[in-house]
Amino acid sequence: MNFHAFHLMPYRHLDFDEANKYPSYWVVLPNKFYDPKKGSKLYQEYIDQLVFAAKCGFDGICVNEHHQAAYSMMPAPNLIAMSLIERTRGMKNTIAVLGRALPIVNNPVTIAEEFAMLDNLSDGRLIAGFVRGIGCEYHSSTINPIYSHDRFHEAHDIITRAWTSTEPFNYEGEHYNFNYVNCWPRPMQEPHPRIWIPTQGSTETVDWAADPKRKYPMIMAFSPADAVVRFHEVYKQRARDFGYEATGDQLGWSTPLYVGETDEIARREAAPHIESLFNNFFHIPFEFLFPPGYTGIESLQRMMSFRKGIGTSKLLLEDLFNRGNCIVGSPETVANKIAEVQSKTGFKIMIPMIQFGTLPDELVKKSTQLFAEEVIPKIRHL
Repeated sequence: MNFHAFHLMPYRHLDFDEANKYPSYWVVLPNKFYDPKKGSKLYQEYIDQLVFAAKCGFDGICVNEHHQAAYSMMPAPNLIAMSLIERTRGMKNTIAVLGRALPIVNNPVTIAEEFAMLDNLSDGRLIAGFVRGIGCEYHSSTINPIYSHDRFHEAHDIITRAWTSTEPFNYEGEHYNFNYVNCWPRPMQEPHPRIWIPTQGSTETVDWAADPKRKYPMIMAFSPADAVVRFHEVYKQRARDFGYEATGDQLGWSTPLYVGETDEIARREAAPHIESLFNNFFHIPFEFLFPPGYTGIESLQRMMSFRKGIGTSKLLLEDLFNRGNCIVGSPETVANKIAEVQSKTGFKIMIPMIQFGTLPDELVKKSTQLFAEEVIPKIRHL
């Protein structure tokens, strides 16, 4: 198995009492609640946490993109990725941008160029994570969510062709038109940087990623353990339908994770912070999260069932742990939980969210080190 530390960089100093007066922590929460002096320190703290994970022995470190959200200080993840590249110079850890929201940009060639730069600057360590972006991004960008899938597919095709073509070309599509596409510089990796597809279980996304023209790893994110198993199996079945057998390298799981010396210590230390994640930061109205046309009816119903209670009712750590929405416990408990799910699907990409909610720096680093030293060696061979 491979292990990659993931971060969303929340503004953890938020005044929840004041923020709860607004309908969502996304899109409409006034930025007057953000203190740039505190935010400046948080950026350095969070970057240090990812570099610490790399030094502890994680195979990769991952950042993400969100807009107008208290739970993500990364509207431009490429900037954080560049800092991480410099801080890990000479190391072998991959740097993953999980993921760039393709449909909400008007010039995907810019993404091709930026990622090609990052791939060169990192000596070929970049992983490109492509997503459609959650529903809130469409409110922030004013892009019509009805065209989400179409814009995603077009942008992807432009980017990958820009990476692999050695001659200028023009592109005429439904949503993007370019007279000249000529990516300078070209990426270092051949034929192009590795591409991963994070998802919460969209059937359309699973089908697209599993297509033999792509065979992109599908990373189940923020999904309960039983949903991870279910959709890994869906991916493998779609691969069979396409005429091949999917491997564990095409399957991944990302989830909030905390390791303590014992189960009791881990749950006591993690509880208020994991609860702040699901009860506060994930307070998002239905219409923000799933705007009309964003996803198909079947996928919508399935994702809503997985999210039942999140952001709408108070959930305790015990509830979240039993639902499989997080992994919290001693090294043995954490290793056993990952091994249990891995035995059912064979996935090989594990992406712990090392910081969540209001979890402070000292606990992030404590858990990260325990995971690297006492969990990874137990399950690396799986």
